[in-house]
Amino acid sequence: MNTFLPVVDELSAGHPVKVYYEEAELIQNLIKELKATNLEEDFQKYFNIFNELSTIEKRFARKENQLFPYLEKHGWDGPSQGMWSFHDNLREIIRLINKQNEEKDIEKIKLNLPFLLDGIERLMGVEDMRLFPNAMQLLTKEDWEEFYEGDEEIGWMLKEKPTPYPEREEVYVHPSQDKKERKLSFSLEDTFHYDEGYMTPDQVNLLLRFLPVDITYVDENDKVIFYNRGEDRVFPRSKGIIGREVKFCHPPKSVHMVLRIVEEFRAGTKDLAEFWINFKGRMIHIRYFAIRDKEKKYRGVIEMSQDVTDIQKLEGQKRLLDWD
Repeated sequence: MNTFLPVVDELSAGHPVKVYYEEAELIQNLIKELKATNLEEDFQKYFNIFNELSTIEKRFARKENQLFPYLEKHGWDGPSQGMWSFHDNLREIIRLINKQNEEKDIEKIKLNLPFLLDGIERLMGVEDMRLFPNAMQLLTKEDWEEFYEGDEEIGWMLKEKPTPYPEREEVYVHPSQDKKERKLSFSLEDTFHYDEGYMTPDQVNLLLRFLPVDITYVDENDKVIFYNRGEDRVFPRSKGIIGREVKFCHPPKSVHMVLRIVEEFRAGTKDLAEFWINFKGRMIHIRYFAIRDKEKKYRGVIEMSQDVTDIQKLEGQKRLLDWD
């Protein structure tokens, strides 16, 4: 393993591939520690090491959401299918062992742990021999320089945050002011740049219309400025509500609570209020969220209502499509 390491050593600090190899060294050390730990004699030590190894999920997520999309742009979609499936298999084993850890079923842990450790080692072997060498061949310097922000959002296994790549001064750029050109696989015509991605006004309208929740936005002046027009709204709304003061939009018996919520949100003492009620035989979950901008300035309230009757009935898991 680590046959590609001499190339990695030459990379600048913080380069995404260099960071992957720093994580790989950590993973290898954790695997050695797990193999050397006696579960019967020191279960707590094993448990702590296993939990640290379980943060490998961050590594999987970075590969799936950061590295694989760039490989796809350069015509290599194999990792998005084969390696992602391998990740999911390892996730299943981790979930199984976590359940056995809760039950402290040492015999079953001893049975399944080798499958996990062997799988991780085989995966890192494929990364070292194929994934990272090919990625270094395919991706450009400019590609790698775009990784840090997304990688940071997902996180790393390392205790210390890696050095930003390329080395930079920490200057915040609001997405609306981000003028950096990026290669995208779709047209930007008529789109606006939102925090994460681009959408046309028509797409935004469709998104809000088809969300399975009722949304009403009250601005910082306590005026209703928006509601989404879904097919199955919990509570009726009409165009007449736009521009109306929020205190006139609720029944007299509950308006005092709404005003209290707005006051607390504006004062910065609260950020969330929620209720659940029976309404026409359905369970309705109602939440109010304080909206604040980057400077923490109060910008209003979003009221969100959702029929959760059927959600409450869910049990177990459904992992297969049952359309046929």
